[in-house]
Amino acid sequence: MSAPDTTGKPDHWNADRYEANVRFVSDLGMPVVELLAPKPGERILDLGCGDGPLTRVLAEAGAEVVGVDASPDMIAAAKAMGLDAHVVDGHDLAAWAAEQAPFDAVFSNAALHWMTRPADVFAGVAKALKPGGRFVAEQGGHGNVAAVAVALQAAMEKRGASYDLRSIWSFPTPEEQRARLVDAGFDVRSMELIPRPTPVPAGLAGWLDTFAPPILAALPEGERAAARADAVRLCAPSLQDLAGNWSVDYVRLRFSAVLGAPA
Repeated sequence: MSAPDTTGKPDHWNADRYEANVRFVSDLGMPVVELLAPKPGERILDLGCGDGPLTRVLAEAGAEVVGVDASPDMIAAAKAMGLDAHVVDGHDLAAWAAEQAPFDAVFSNAALHWMTRPADVFAGVAKALKPGGRFVAEQGGHGNVAAVAVALQAAMEKRGASYDLRSIWSFPTPEEQRARLVDAGFDVRSMELIPRPTPVPAGLAGWLDTFAPPILAALPEGERAAARADAVRLCAPSLQDLAGNWSVDYVRLRFSAVLGAPA
């Protein structure tokens, strides 16, 4: 559930901070597990497994599960739970998968939108699967966290920083994602865009502390806290209720697809 970051960049992910601020991300992933419908004995790859809570759910269903994530800190937390987990950048999945036994299914929750070269990712998923294997995922879709994104952009530009959020987040439309999957050899069985305003108990500041560090890193360290505070202030009228509770404007894209047999 975290960003690809195995090319010498800092690991912006922190498993303890994730647990404290945004555990709801994996807690809300159970409908994706239900769509996958894991079976005992199946070999399943969890792509972007994060610190492993849904990987464990799949394993408890009787599947043989391998988790991959680009964050060393998240993978360390997953291994501490006794999971079979590896540091792998989703963009480089094909090279890793070439050395593995094929999987019956690939599962992914709240991770694909951090992978900004989806053609490379989907080619890797196809490489990892057996013919007829399932690919079931949920990610941010078109319009996801739009208010937060605009506020962050404004806070950055106020300080003279030019930052294209599309360089870190990919929130496709159903039509865009369907076309990409078909190009990678998949038969798309379902594709749904789901508006889901989501309560954030830690508040927007906690959300930004977890998800925005790679964006705020474009600013001098001394300006980051003020930029985060500006983003919180700009979002308050639309995302905070009168009691002070925060919700973030999530829009999820959930799909299932099956890999076609080789020509």
